[in-house]
Amino acid sequence: MTKNRNRTFWWIVILTFIVAMPTAAFFVKAFIDKIRADKAKAMRYTAFGIDMPTSYSIHGIDVSSYQGTIDWASVKGMEIKNIKIGFAFIKATEGLDDTDRFFNRNWFGAKKDSVVRGAYLFFLATKSGEKQARNFIKTLRKLDAGDLPPVLDVEQLYGVPPEKMRSRIKECLKALEAYYKVKPIIYSYANFYENYLGKEFDDYPLWIAHYFEKEKPRITRNWTFWQHSEQGKVNGIAGNVDFNVFKGDSTDFRNMLVQ
Repeated sequence: MTKNRNRTFWWIVILTFIVAMPTAAFFVKAFIDKIRADKAKAMRYTAFGIDMPTSYSIHGIDVSSYQGTIDWASVKGMEIKNIKIGFAFIKATEGLDDTDRFFNRNWFGAKKDSVVRGAYLFFLATKSGEKQARNFIKTLRKLDAGDLPPVLDVEQLYGVPPEKMRSRIKECLKALEAYYKVKPIIYSYANFYENYLGKEFDDYPLWIAHYFEKEKPRITRNWTFWQHSEQGKVNGIAGNVDFNVFKGDSTDFRNMLVQ
């Protein structure tokens, strides 16, 4: 009888522990999130940390889980010599099934603090373009008025023949445009774009990455956004962040946004 009582006691202890675990995990996560949020809020810089192109009026950043927790109110509030952050591109997905673990936090946080937002898909040339678009759409069901168009970020061949990569890019772009009813933006490095994409995608807005240039990227085709540095600093973000500019004025920028 004593043995049965002891066994019952330990079963009660084990079951109580199992039931309590999700609650404990919730409070631990909330505590860690609070520490991260306080750290982000405490990040303050006296300057953006890089030479800023001065002939552009609209500046922005792009982020992913690499930047950790972001305090978007601090991002929005930073202003140095009349330069402030006007937009943010946020990583949403990669490949067929990966979702950036901070995407929802960043997507809704940027909106809450009035930072114009856009979402990007990190494209893998080794995978189906249509399926990658589906993964993005599953993650971001709807774009709101005032959001930027979706972005396809393509940077590497991964050993895939260029013509095969281009075919998959077209599949992905076609699926994104059909769903969101807006022409997507293509992101790439200047050399990669010119060597492997060429004129087949000239109808799409281009967000081009080209560093160590003073006032514009070196690329022959027209471009819309320019990622000019990956070493910027902004309040609310610990560590480096990519900086961008928009080529155009406020009217041009409004015309870029989802209506």
